[in-house]
Amino acid sequence: MMTAEGRTDRGLEYQGAARIDGPLLFVDVRHPVGYDEVAEITDASGIRRVGRVLEVHEQRAVVQVFEGTSGLSNPGTRIRFMGDSLKLNVTRDMLGRVFDGLGRPVDDEPAPLSGDRRDINGEPMNPYARQMPRDFIQTGVSAIDGMNSLVRGQKLPVFSGNGLPHNQLAAQITRQARLLSENVEFAVVFAGMGVKHDVAQYFIKNFSDAGVLNKVAMFLSLADAPSIERLVTPRAALTLAEHLAFDHGMHILVILTDMTNYCESLREVAIAHGEIPARKGYPGYLYSDLASLYERAGRIKGREGSVTQVPILTMPSDDISHPVPDLTGYITEGQIVLDRELFQRGIYPPIAGLPSLSRLMKDGIGKGKTRDDHAHLASQLFAAYARVRQVRALAAVIGEEELPPLDKIYVKFGEAFERRFLGQEEYEDRTLEQTLERGWDIISILPREELHRLSDEELNQHYREKR
Repeated sequence: MMTAEGRTDRGLEYQGAARIDGPLLFVDVRHPVGYDEVAEITDASGIRRVGRVLEVHEQRAVVQVFEGTSGLSNPGTRIRFMGDSLKLNVTRDMLGRVFDGLGRPVDDEPAPLSGDRRDINGEPMNPYARQMPRDFIQTGVSAIDGMNSLVRGQKLPVFSGNGLPHNQLAAQITRQARLLSENVEFAVVFAGMGVKHDVAQYFIKNFSDAGVLNKVAMFLSLADAPSIERLVTPRAALTLAEHLAFDHGMHILVILTDMTNYCESLREVAIAHGEIPARKGYPGYLYSDLASLYERAGRIKGREGSVTQVPILTMPSDDISHPVPDLTGYITEGQIVLDRELFQRGIYPPIAGLPSLSRLMKDGIGKGKTRDDHAHLASQLFAAYARVRQVRALAAVIGEEELPPLDKIYVKFGEAFERRFLGQEEYEDRTLEQTLERGWDIISILPREELHRLSDEELNQHYREKR
């Protein structure tokens, strides 16, 4: 039986663990221990680790060890309960820095000095105090800016698959994202969960070479780090984002990649804990856990700043009905879907034209925000590309040479749309004006009488008659 060694100035310490199972430590306690309370775990050699209380049942506490339990022994482990929840020191000086998944510096620089300690779980946001997300964010990617626009305060995930260039797209958005208003402060908080060393170095070098690293705070939980650490990484990143947004009035874009790795860690803990599994072994509270992260995006009435989220997740076997993308789609306001067929044809970024959707796009574009014709042009491009898909299905049956003349024009439009509008270079940063003008140039391939979603005034101003 574990015994209490006595109270110190930092909490009550116990010698020995009742059981160690995967990333969990089971401790018999003799004083009240709270849910989510921080625990300091010291092994026989004196190395300290951080954990938090996952559950308390009668006189036994279940502690989740973020650095993993490898090397711990039942009798040689000391556990000290700190009497407080997990907190992160936050400061504006964290911009331009690189941290591990727990918020500790890994860039050979000292830890930022700050007396402002914040609970990594954040503070509940009063729904009445929420302000409707508005204001267009330019990413420089035509497929997003033109047809699936991101607005300030929105949460817009990217659904990808193994081997697809979601890392390149995440880096491109981080480099290029900006608000059209030049008199506001804009920064990016980047959280990588389960990323490989070469991928982590790619992101760091990419941002450094582009000269934007000083406006980016990076939290990287590497693939060889204990998977349990990934459960803290997005919460630490969002805690800093909220501090910068609501205390300093900055507009923060948070990129979270890969949320599937996060969910795998959540499943690992649930299984080790003996919880009854739900769909595909994930815990039944997967929805509420994801919501606790995604709902930390938004704007607050009376405060200048905002938090916008772009979570990136890989779909196992490209299955969009998998629990992670499925539940994410219910919580967030749309999705950007990467298409394997476009990728195999050499189109970057391979953003699918039809499954992708931004539900808040209408609130951030149009007159006085982007350009008067933006909404109608995007709608017309969607409609025309949907017709392209129908024509291609017919051509697969009867052959393209047997198509009527108008359908052949749609095939030509579809190829131009994919190659010249969706497709662009990885380091090509298009302004919104360039994106919209490119869209008009491509839609003008179609006869004017086919463009029913554009007004006569818009057609007279922008339509380019093809000879």
